[in-house]
Amino acid sequence: MSVRADDVTPVTCTIKPPVYLQIGDTKTDAAHSGVCVVDVALPFGKPVNIEEITFKNYYTAYVTVRLLRRNPGQETPAKWSTALRDLPLMDNPHTEGGSQDYYSIHRTQMQGEPDHVVSVRLILRQPSSAWLTFSLEDIKIYPHMEPDPEKEVSDWLSDLTLIDQHPDLEGLPDPQTVSSSIQQMWALTEVMQTNQTTASIGRFDVDGCYDINLLSLT
Repeated sequence: MSVRADDVTPVTCTIKPPVYLQIGDTKTDAAHSGVCVVDVALPFGKPVNIEEITFKNYYTAYVTVRLLRRNPGQETPAKWSTALRDLPLMDNPHTEGGSQDYYSIHRTQMQGEPDHVVSVRLILRQPSSAWLTFSLEDIKIYPHMEPDPEKEVSDWLSDLTLIDQHPDLEGLPDPQTVSSSIQQMWALTEVMQTNQTTASIGRFDVDGCYDINLLSLT
């Protein structure tokens, strides 16, 4: 699990000018094919683990993300791979919807982990001829940051502290007063049991003698 923190700064990178693929002779025919390529060069010799790519759209209908990755500890050349293919950026290539919105591509959206990246290539497509030009603006790449184990333990202990706190006793009687009252009731019960007579009371005896009238009625 990883989340980009607000204080993480984007990677210093070089965004090259967009290159529009053209149809026919580039000298005599300026018609665009609807495909544009934007290369983003990361710091030389410092491969980046990508967390997120953000940008503002400018009339691009679809974007494909390709990554040039180098395997750490190996002398093999870096290889290109497609991390995300034809992500829609506009509701309809022929209408304005989404044409100038901000977008974010998270590492969880990409195929495979975007780690050890030395270069990023964004392939833009706009099949509609309604727009004279299209591109992406304000491109930023944020590095992947592993969570701090000490911070996770601290957060866990904080949660335990909150759970162990005493519940709110506002509105309830004082525990000491309740305990004292219970002790007094217990002492009174003991006194009453001690003073209770154990002599049996006869059914028909009056002052220790039997009444003949009561006996005759039974």
